[in-house]
Amino acid sequence: QVQLVESGGGLVQPGGSLRLSCAASGSRFSLNAMGWYRQAPGKPRELVATMTSSGSVNYADSVKGRFTISKDGAKNTVYLQMNSLKPEDTAVYYCNADGVDSSDGYLRRRPFNYWGRGTQVTVSS
Repeated sequence: QVQLVESGGGLVQPGGSLRLSCAASGSRFSLNAMGWYRQAPGKPRELVATMTSSGSVNYADSVKGRFTISKDGAKNTVYLQMNSLKPEDTAVYYCNADGVDSSDGYLRRRPFNYWGRGTQVTVSS
């Protein structure tokens, strides 16, 4: 089974920056895409940014120009650099990974889509 470990959340003042990290670990898997979603209190979970294994990226309109998603393929890690943070960016940020698990062998490979536990980002003065 693939596990996701997130880090980097915290409290920051408006206009500040944070960098989130999400590392995927497990035995014999490949990733199709990784990304970040967020959920603010009383609101549904929403896409923030995603990146495919080939490097294609997608951003929510609300974060374009402020957030940057990147990855380290060798470490199966995705990052989210968040600049010019606003109070409305306050939410729990969740990592998501989509891929194929081959831990039971190639013929028994199966797709997966996993979520991390989430990391709190609070933007407040």
